[in-house]
Amino acid sequence: MKIAIVLGTRPEIIKMAPIIDKLQNESISFTLIHTGQHYDYEMSDQFFFELELPSPDYNIGVGSCSHGKMTGKMITGIEKTLKKEDPNLVLVQGDTNATLAGALAASKMHIAVGHVEAGLRSFDKSMPEEINRVITDMCSTIHYAPTEEAALNLIFEGLNPKNIYITGNTVVDACIRNLKIAKKKKKNIAKKLNSGKIITITLHRAENVDNKNRLYDIVKALKELDEFNIVFPIHPRTRKNLKKFGLYSELKKCEHVHILKPLGYLDFLLLLSESFIVLTDSGGVQEEAITLNVPCLTLRYNTERIETVDAGGNILVGTRKDKIIKYVRLIANNKKFREKMKNATNPYGDGKASERIIESIINASKDGKLKISPSEKFMKIPKRTLKYVKENMTVVEFEETYDVNVQVVYENGKPKFPYPNLNLKNKHVLITSI
Repeated sequence: MKIAIVLGTRPEIIKMAPIIDKLQNESISFTLIHTGQHYDYEMSDQFFFELELPSPDYNIGVGSCSHGKMTGKMITGIEKTLKKEDPNLVLVQGDTNATLAGALAASKMHIAVGHVEAGLRSFDKSMPEEINRVITDMCSTIHYAPTEEAALNLIFEGLNPKNIYITGNTVVDACIRNLKIAKKKKKNIAKKLNSGKIITITLHRAENVDNKNRLYDIVKALKELDEFNIVFPIHPRTRKNLKKFGLYSELKKCEHVHILKPLGYLDFLLLLSESFIVLTDSGGVQEEAITLNVPCLTLRYNTERIETVDAGGNILVGTRKDKIIKYVRLIANNKKFREKMKNATNPYGDGKASERIIESIINASKDGKLKISPSEKFMKIPKRTLKYVKENMTVVEFEETYDVNVQVVYENGKPKFPYPNLNLKNKHVLITSI
């Protein structure tokens, strides 16, 4: 068996690192294809070296261009590489242009696609990432969903639960793995600051940094929260727009606000682990925060990481100054509230997602699930029926008895994933049959 891994951005590399470790441990042959979507020094071979990963076998080097041109160049480069390498499976991660390009190129060549972090949805199609993740899931053969909610999203979009594996999120594996490396190699930025509680803020999304009113409110909140040390590793686009809107100089005057150049991943992970609160509009930081037991306030009005909100470790505060300040001070002044956020159950699992993913790949290869036949598109359209189950039987037993597939289970009106050993007595099931 041979696997091709398509990577394009820092989050993809980070979250794929534990999977690459496991592939090496299992002596499974793999090829690393770097699209070059992130092309600065941080994304060079130095980044792979810092994370103790092998260097990419191929670098397509697309650089900076429009979404359409970038994706097209990636597809062309990935297709050429896949023809040469002839893998059994292409692994993609997340929701970037590289993810989409890898899935499209492989699926059109009838190569099996495994999507790590499948099923996430913000339901906001103005976000390029939402389009990428939805289309990637439609192209994928095997879906590695981080949570049951993500798996249910896939089922309700018509995908077969037999091809969905709830693994947890590799972000947990990555945080555990990479924090150990960071503590060995990096200086602790937090210890260089004066005593006091540290708030780390990251801000990069266009809907925030390109909007003068939103950016103005966020800056006003940061200025007012002068009882904290606020550490702001600033994205180039954010810096540019702060200057454009006349807000950069206001922040620079604040002694409690420490504006830094963008941090390397390991430096940032160490800083985040020492933070009292994190303010962010990043999806990945929301995941890392709950993994590291850091209360998170998300500067957005929706999130594809809704499980962190449901768990209680994350609050969507938007960008209004008063609401940001209200929740920062509530966390600071209400010990019980803060402890509840810190101790929220991590919805992304126990740090063994990469093990489950590799195990499922090995099993899929043995079961012939990685063989894609063009003739599969001519299969009959299944019939869907809702049934009430009176018998004391599991999903597997029900399917074998009635020669059907259970798509989703409803208990007291709430949908549940059809785990093989789930008892169906007194539950409704949505089934498919030919």
